[in-house]
Amino acid sequence: MTARLINQGGRADRQRLLPRLQALCFVLIETAGFAVTSILIVLGLPLAVFLFVAGWDLAGLFAQLGNLAERYLAADAVRRSLFSQDLMTSFAIALGAVTLLRMPRFLKRLMNEIDRQHAGESQND
Repeated sequence: MTARLINQGGRADRQRLLPRLQALCFVLIETAGFAVTSILIVLGLPLAVFLFVAGWDLAGLFAQLGNLAERYLAADAVRRSLFSQDLMTSFAIALGAVTLLRMPRFLKRLMNEIDRQHAGESQND
């Protein structure tokens, strides 16, 4: 008899815990998607800038990239290091800016979806 009561209590606890775990998984998946798309946006920005500078011509784009590669290889180790640091800093600043610009919309959408799911659970109870 005691084992049966424990099993019933465990099932009730799982039923209460399941919506919270589902909400947690939803938030984690959405947050991962937000982070990945933000990084992809920032990685695509240099391509857009180089295409703009090259006049939207692929031949001009590759000429610009070739010029950049030649100058990078001709530079000494200190200049390469400084360029790498500048590039990392620019990436971090751009990622922060993109994230800050996208964050309010993401949070609003996330909260609306969680509220909608919670309202659906309340109607099922």
